Amino acid sequence: MLGGKDNFAVDRDVVIQMIKAVPDVLQGPRTIRAGLKRAVRYMATEAGIDQFIDLGSGLPTQENVHQVTQRYRPGARVVYVDNDPVVVVHGRALLATDESTAVVTADFRDVEGVLHHPDVRRLIDFNRPVGLIMCSVLHYVPDKEHPMELVAAYSEALSPGSHLFITHVCLTGHPGSAKMEEIFRENFEGQLRTRQQVQEFFTGWELIEPGVLPIVLWRPDGAAPYDLADVPLSQHGLIGGLGRK
Repeated sequence: MLGGKDNFAVDRDVVIQMIKAVPDVLQGPRTIRAGLKRAVRYMATEAGIDQFIDLGSGLPTQENVHQVTQRYRPGARVVYVDNDPVVVVHGRALLATDESTAVVTADFRDVEGVLHHPDVRRLIDFNRPVGLIMCSVLHYVPDKEHPMELVAAYSEALSPGSHLFITHVCLTGHPGSAKMEEIFRENFEGQLRTRQQVQEFFTGWELIEPGVLPIVLWRPDGAAPYDLADVPLSQHGLIGGLGRK
């Protein structure tokens, strides 16, 4: 959905289903990627954070977390976490000469396994603020796996001043929303949530303005829409926010 050749037939089949439900769905990943870039820039500049953990990072694309943050903070440390062996192989090949960045094999639902991974401990100092990124991963965790407790466990491990960035596909009044939820449930065992439910993941965090809302409206650059009325209905379900501990 972000372009390129690093995908499989099963991925393409699911995307076809998504396009049938929401014809302009391909805009979504690009919108989320742009929001991630803005959030990382905020954390690196205004919040002064120089170490990041990107949970469920996916295949490397353009403007990855380490590229954005090191533009503003040379030497910043970034750990990517993913349980897909293809992602890990690609990531490690791209980052072979970057000693301040690592790609680790782990399931982000295994909090202890992630936090105590040798490469995480080598690069991340948990006595200092960390930028924790959960970009488009929580909608793959159904309520029966206790995602609220999962986020809380990571939160507890982070020092004051840390920041948490979350994006999530949520339920809306869009006619394709119910179909999209069905696709997530049947193909990924995932679960879409309401905007209020997504905001509850930030319990105990101070939300950075403008809060949890369609990600296209989160501190947009340039001529991006500033009013919800200007946002296509299909993008109302791509929401996100940034919190400070």
